[in-house]
Amino acid sequence: MMNRRSPGLFSRRSFLAQAAGFAAAGALSRPAFGQTGQRIQPIDATFLFIADVHACRMASGLSPNCLKEGKTDAALLRNVAVLNGLGDKDWPVEINGVATGLRSAASRIGAPLGLVVGGDITDDGGGQITQPSEGTQLLQFSQRYQQGVGSDRVHMPVYVGLGNHDLDQNGPSHHVDWYRREMRDYVEVNHRAGVFFKPPVPATDYDVDTDCYSWDWGGLHLVQTHRFAGDTGHGTDSSLPWLKQDLTTYAADGRPVILFQHYGWDTFSIERWDDAKRTYDDDGAGAPHWWSEADRQALLAALKGYNVVAIFHGHQHETPLIYRRDGLDLIKPKAAYMGGFALARVTSDGMDVALGEATGDHGEVAFTNAFSKDWGT
Repeated sequence: MMNRRSPGLFSRRSFLAQAAGFAAAGALSRPAFGQTGQRIQPIDATFLFIADVHACRMASGLSPNCLKEGKTDAALLRNVAVLNGLGDKDWPVEINGVATGLRSAASRIGAPLGLVVGGDITDDGGGQITQPSEGTQLLQFSQRYQQGVGSDRVHMPVYVGLGNHDLDQNGPSHHVDWYRREMRDYVEVNHRAGVFFKPPVPATDYDVDTDCYSWDWGGLHLVQTHRFAGDTGHGTDSSLPWLKQDLTTYAADGRPVILFQHYGWDTFSIERWDDAKRTYDDDGAGAPHWWSEADRQALLAALKGYNVVAIFHGHQHETPLIYRRDGLDLIKPKAAYMGGFALARVTSDGMDVALGEATGDHGEVAFTNAFSKDWGT
């Protein structure tokens, strides 16, 4: 079982927790706008979302089956190229001859505020197969999806999230959690601020026990929950208590909230064991493969009463999806290694989303789905 408080990890995190406490005390003690009677800040936030990068590079070649499945560095470079080029393009007016109905249609997209990643950044727990320090896949991910210059990496801040491929592997019995610790440490060093360390993409609120975090773009509140909020896999703590407190502190005034996680409400994400067919499928009534109905109901209960305008997720690779379940608008692009992405713009009175994919090596793009909704001021 995962032990987030093993002696070596606890001492470092304990020190950072105390240091970060001094830095965060002022922010955490400030009441939300609704509690002060102040007006919610204006919103005009354009951002990108991807999931299922599946970096596959190993010390020698690729992880098994990656070449066959198209999980190559060339595929990631195509995705990077299309993400970097979107700011100079226009929001689509039509997709396959049908009007998109987007409020932003025909206007310039402009520079995104950031790129949010919805899990499975690596194919095999970061690539740590023989030594805890190896991490070839995590290194490959960072070389493509950490803000930098040049054509081989993205040009915007990156908000990292983890999925089942990043967290589900076990190491050898004497060091069973080294993969998960390496992956979670990567999230922490990118997003958790302290007195002595300033991350490249600081979070407003960071939960040291689960590595979930949140941030704000104007009056928009955004929350990264990795596989899903409430996940207790491999002995980790549930993030639901933190999520409830975060929403109470930062979103009690009714401002729009967006969640990012790996699992969704699509048929693949909610499949169960089918005893007759001896596999997981849509018709199964047995144990859930990924997350359960109880998990989903617990999450919905935590979100009740807040203005959650969308949940972005990944996990299913091949099909771009915009759909509605349990009163939530859910958005899932095609896998990043297949060129997929979601483009979103949230303003004070509504949201536009377009899903697309790379069609060439130099930023060429095809938009496949569009969604727009208004909520007024």
